[in-house]
Amino acid sequence: MLDETLLADLVADLPSAVRLQRLVRTLREGFRCGAVCLLRLEEGSLVPLAVDGLVREALGRRFEVAQHPRLATILASRRTTLFPPDASLPDPYDGLVEQQPGQPLHVHDCMGISLHVEGEPWGALTLDALEAGTFGTADRAALERYALLVEAAVRVSRLERDLRALRMAQQESGLPLAAPEARDILGHSAELQRLLRELDVVAGVDLPVLLSGETGVGKELFARRLHRRSTRHAAPLVQVNCAALPESLAESELFGHVKGAFSGATAERAGRFEAADGGTLLLDEVGELSLPVQAKLLRALQEGEVQRLGEDVPRRVDVRIIAATNRQLAEAVRDGSFRADLYHRLSVYPVAIPPLRERGSDVLVLAGHFLEINRTRLGVRSLRLSADAEEMLLAYAWPGNVRELEHVISRAAIKALSHGARRDEIITLAPAWLDLPVPEGGGGGAPEASEHAAEVAASSLRESVERAQRRAIREALDACDGRWAAAARRLALDPSNLHKLARRLGLKPGG
Repeated sequence: MLDETLLADLVADLPSAVRLQRLVRTLREGFRCGAVCLLRLEEGSLVPLAVDGLVREALGRRFEVAQHPRLATILASRRTTLFPPDASLPDPYDGLVEQQPGQPLHVHDCMGISLHVEGEPWGALTLDALEAGTFGTADRAALERYALLVEAAVRVSRLERDLRALRMAQQESGLPLAAPEARDILGHSAELQRLLRELDVVAGVDLPVLLSGETGVGKELFARRLHRRSTRHAAPLVQVNCAALPESLAESELFGHVKGAFSGATAERAGRFEAADGGTLLLDEVGELSLPVQAKLLRALQEGEVQRLGEDVPRRVDVRIIAATNRQLAEAVRDGSFRADLYHRLSVYPVAIPPLRERGSDVLVLAGHFLEINRTRLGVRSLRLSADAEEMLLAYAWPGNVRELEHVISRAAIKALSHGARRDEIITLAPAWLDLPVPEGGGGGAPEASEHAAEVAASSLRESVERAQRRAIREALDACDGRWAAAARRLALDPSNLHKLARRLGLKPGG
């Protein structure tokens, strides 16, 4: 029965992510174990592509093979590796198997097998159980058989990806047929996946792109993805932080200067435009440039040439411009602090990067990534979030976005150690260590008088109901690819009532 299900999914017309997710779920049910994880080998690290039975944050982790001896042992053999229950090697998934909410569970039985595609190491498949003795000799042999089907599923997904790239290359001549780069933009929300698909299309069209978004959303990462997927990927990507340029030096920094052009110009120097010739120039925080510098930047964009300070002859440059800003440039145009002609030149294709609060459970995937970084940095066995901490992360509005989340996780890990947590234990981060504002109505502590007990109990019940409502709406949206009307049907709600509820719960703006 397991073979039939795996084969059916292999030949079915499914998106790659869906096929791999169904594959690990089927294997977990077939082997009756606690968790299954499919990992891809990327630059010395194993990165989860699909998991079943592990906490959501596991999808954001990168397991460096050199730091995880069990994973290294699995990769070193083409046969199934079955670790004895009393094996001394630490298990990378300790505390990440989620069967009883809020309780960090230890892995007691583990086996895995390396995966190869077209004769090259591709990754690994791991199975974990909470009871010793779950896996036996027959399971080892079965895993080797099913690994062949897993490798076939990977090859099918690779062929489908290459076919899509080929079709795009035919539409946009010269677009590279490159394999996906190591993951740098993490998340699985419908909003993020829609944005990445849009960027992959515009990457092959040599037009200026304006990336806008709040501070901390990672605009630089999106710019780098645009460059890597463009026809200019072999040429340099040069970045300049416009906010850090004093007006007196901005022209020299962008366009260069000759010796003696100004006091301190002791040698000839090329500017950022010339350094990016043939490639891409990222103008970060472009809205901070002064009006005089904006005028000179506009001329360079219009004419396709730059003139070094102190030099009479202009130089031709071939540069694609990606601009990034956290300001509303259209408003800056209206108030006169940004040139309208430069704005229209830069915003040929505007792209809005969504804030973290609009990306649903991506916050847990990103949290997992930062947890693994801090686990390595602090030298601890395992670092994870409690169920209440996860709820707090999901409920918080994240005004500082991904950058703020990174700092919150780092501080919480250090606080846990400073409060006595041992490095050889599974460390579960509690909500108090996150140091986030308590949601309105959440209460800050125990009531000081008995007459407040009923009010506190009612508040606690209301919070529990709202947490359950948020979770149900997020799960419905994930299942419906972010489509609110379909999510309303799934939840048996009128669409207008769902929108009102989502706004009240803080899941949509305007609440």
